[in-house]
Amino acid sequence: MPDRAAPAVFSIAPGRPFLDLLAAEILERWGDAPERLSRVTVLLPTRRACRALTEAFLRQRDGRALLLPAIRPLGDVDEDELDLRGAGMMDGRAGDDALPFAPRERDLLLAKLVRASPLAGGDAAGALRLAHQLGQLLDTAATEEVDLTGLIGLAGSIDLARHWQATLDFLDVIRAHWPAIKAEAGRLDAAEHRRLVTDRWIAHWQAEPPQNPVIAAGSTGSIPATARLLKLVCRLPQGLVILPGLDRDLDEAAWTAAKDEPTHPQHMLARLLDSLGVLRGEVAEWRSEDSSGAPAHARLLSAALLPPGETHRWRDLPAPEDAAFAGLQRIEAPGLHEEAVAIALALRETLETPGRTAALITPDRVLARRVAAELARYDGLAIDDSAGRPLAQTPPAIFLRLLAGAVAADFAAVPLLALLKHPFCRLGRSRRELLRWTRRIERSFLRGPQPETGIEALGRRLAGDDRLLPLFAAFRQAIAPFARLRSGDSLPLPDILRLLTGAAEALAEPQRDGGETMPLWQREAGEALHDLVTELLQTGDILGPLPVAQGPRLLDALLEGRVVRPRHGSHTRLFIWGLLEARLQQADRIILGGLNEGTWPPQAEEDPWLSRPMREQLGLAPPERRLGQTAHDFLQAACGSDVILSRATKVDGTPTVPARWLLRLDAMLKGHPRWTATRAPRYLAWAEQLDQPETAVRSEPPMPRPPVEARPRSLYVTDIQTWVRDPYAIYAKRILRLRRLDPVDAPPDARLRGNIIHDVLDRFLKRHADALPADDAALDELLALGRAAFGLWLDQPQIAVLWWPRFERAMRWFVGYERERRAAGFMPALLEQDGALSFAAPAGPFTLKARADRIDRRAADGAVAVLDYKTGNSPGVKEVNVGLAPQLPLEAAIALGGGFDGLTAREIAELVYISLRGGAEPGRAVNIRGRDIPPPTDIAMLALEHLQGWVAQFDDPDRAYLSRPRPQFVQYPGDYDHLARVAERAEGGEDA
Repeated sequence: MPDRAAPAVFSIAPGRPFLDLLAAEILERWGDAPERLSRVTVLLPTRRACRALTEAFLRQRDGRALLLPAIRPLGDVDEDELDLRGAGMMDGRAGDDALPFAPRERDLLLAKLVRASPLAGGDAAGALRLAHQLGQLLDTAATEEVDLTGLIGLAGSIDLARHWQATLDFLDVIRAHWPAIKAEAGRLDAAEHRRLVTDRWIAHWQAEPPQNPVIAAGSTGSIPATARLLKLVCRLPQGLVILPGLDRDLDEAAWTAAKDEPTHPQHMLARLLDSLGVLRGEVAEWRSEDSSGAPAHARLLSAALLPPGETHRWRDLPAPEDAAFAGLQRIEAPGLHEEAVAIALALRETLETPGRTAALITPDRVLARRVAAELARYDGLAIDDSAGRPLAQTPPAIFLRLLAGAVAADFAAVPLLALLKHPFCRLGRSRRELLRWTRRIERSFLRGPQPETGIEALGRRLAGDDRLLPLFAAFRQAIAPFARLRSGDSLPLPDILRLLTGAAEALAEPQRDGGETMPLWQREAGEALHDLVTELLQTGDILGPLPVAQGPRLLDALLEGRVVRPRHGSHTRLFIWGLLEARLQQADRIILGGLNEGTWPPQAEEDPWLSRPMREQLGLAPPERRLGQTAHDFLQAACGSDVILSRATKVDGTPTVPARWLLRLDAMLKGHPRWTATRAPRYLAWAEQLDQPETAVRSEPPMPRPPVEARPRSLYVTDIQTWVRDPYAIYAKRILRLRRLDPVDAPPDARLRGNIIHDVLDRFLKRHADALPADDAALDELLALGRAAFGLWLDQPQIAVLWWPRFERAMRWFVGYERERRAAGFMPALLEQDGALSFAAPAGPFTLKARADRIDRRAADGAVAVLDYKTGNSPGVKEVNVGLAPQLPLEAAIALGGGFDGLTAREIAELVYISLRGGAEPGRAVNIRGRDIPPPTDIAMLALEHLQGWVAQFDDPDRAYLSRPRPQFVQYPGDYDHLARVAERAEGGEDA
């Protein structure tokens, strides 16, 4: 091995611009001549850091062109964050034919093995997810250079549950056969390939040491092969290793403890120095003439992040200097929305100073997207999240997922409309034309309860509409090949994908001669999706035939883990970085967002393949090691001259726990006035003011006074009850002619159940108006009528399990009640009969209408009884008596006035509500009578008299249609409450 007097190891302190200092020193040492600079090789941890160093060189030369050094990625990042496509730091192969697996190729091979085991339960999507995690385990073992032969003795050394024993048995099969599978495919695991390439690089430089400068910068050496490379580089004739943020102020006791504490930010650097054979005191400061050592921020954070066994020394530490708090601010927002608005304001504030830059660093992608959306309100200010957006959440992937979901759901209303309303859906027509067609189908055919689904059922419903049929035919033709698949079919993954993408392309075909291109494969997201589909078409046969029914879940599993990163940032001075993207980068203002436990630092993920004791026995690093890297990221970012620490105290209504570093700072600095003063309430105050109106406008209750001639001159008795309780609802329904839209594919509701029971009883009583059949025969006939009325609804479990037993109990009760009525002398006279009664009013005749469920006549004296069926709660006797439930009395008044054809009534014998709920009390007859209740005839005439007075009041043009003038009598939400702002007035009281 080449050697020199002492290894050349340097460090750049936290808070200093790492890449700018690196570029400045390289230019000072070798930039005097272009040929000298081009011979320098710089190794950096990530590809993004390589691009950032290129920009740093340009900044140092004020944008003037120069011949750059060879800048190459080192690959030293956490194994769960690696982008291993094309992994390796040299162009070429680790062996004659050994190339790394394509990203999904290995997952598919492993998924095939997992599917064949009992672990996946036959679920292809679950097998693919398990396979991906198994691949991560193989990469971890290859990265940490752990031999999986240790699995052989693992079962006997630990007392394992049955599940873990089965898992170990499967892993032993993988250990034994996976090398042969790789050899047959001519492939290597990506981490294995990277290690072999690194080892070849080391061997090459050991044999022929480069005489030109080689600089490895920014690596913490967490990967053993990288640590070996760094050890070689620091001993090359012109080799240099530059560490990021080595803590020189940590005393020896804490430094020693950090070596054994994986969560400490210096843990990996301490272990790296040991492997390099370098003492901490031997590490020189890079560009020492420009540095005064670690900034005060760094010393404060270093003390707060002492290893757990050393925190007792906090009470002996001297008071922190004022400089430690300079430029440090904190935001504690009540929720995620407020945090995003406050961060966006802090970023926007930076732009007020020319040339100043700012960056949000957060692992919380939801917060990142919210901040980007909030920034867009400032003249459309655009900013991209450099950590990327999940491919599954991009428009092209969503379109494919919607199509797969619609077919799997047999084109039920909601999935169908979601597909048709996606912006990519065109069918060769203009978007406006397709949306107009979609909305017409939605309003006419897809709202309300849907007894059957499927493209054929929809076609039957559209059969009589010539306006809708042409586009429906085009839609059916576009999806026909894919829609012909049945849930029980099985096809290879490439065949499923060809049918899926073919249907998607047909649906997304742009308007002919419209100047538009196929949107499905456009831009970064479309290209990324195209790459994934192409890869799966080439390798998807590995899994063999797959059940079509599992298509949507399998597609989701295939999309998991893929992200789409912008090629170029949208703004030159504002940035959003993930933790990996932020490493070695610098901005004038740094905002650390989402500082809550479980988000930053992220929660340690449990391995489904190896438990914690099993990993320890095998020799794998504990999951907490990633926390040490995250702590290092936090400390590096938090040591700038202008730093904002931000968190939300609640997320989705759930209280959060501050990140452990904030808790440590609170514990160490509790009561310190400068720490308390770091709170920055102005950003939250600005956020609150941002959406506050300049003046509060009182919400007056609506008081519409339409012209008398526009007011209704006829109403049904069911509307009268609404009119009495909520006049505004009648105004909206009868004058504005507004109708509530039923929900799309609404679940079966009480109205449907009531209509079915009304229809069954009407048919039954019309058949047997004179005499009832025997009890059993009557019940059998009612149940047969019920099966016919329920029809396809009985195929739904909710109807079959809940509604039908209630219907049976209600019908059994009804047969007995009907016999009792007829024994008392009552026989049906009218069933489902329309009636009307007109009377004079100040603005002209007013007509009262009704459709009576049933009117009986008593044989003894000819008096009639008015009955109404209820499948829910029926009004009480007092409500009817005081006029709040006037339906039955007004129907009786119409009968007394001769308003029902074929019926003459001089006296009302009964007013009866028949409740048919079918529960513990299957049925009940509520007869409107009592000691203090007038006779039914008097109730009817009094209800008519009250109605006449009510009509006269509203014939006055000054009478307003008030919203809920008696709210205590309105028990249920109304269809027009949102228009009347009922909730707003209820929450705000009189001042709302």
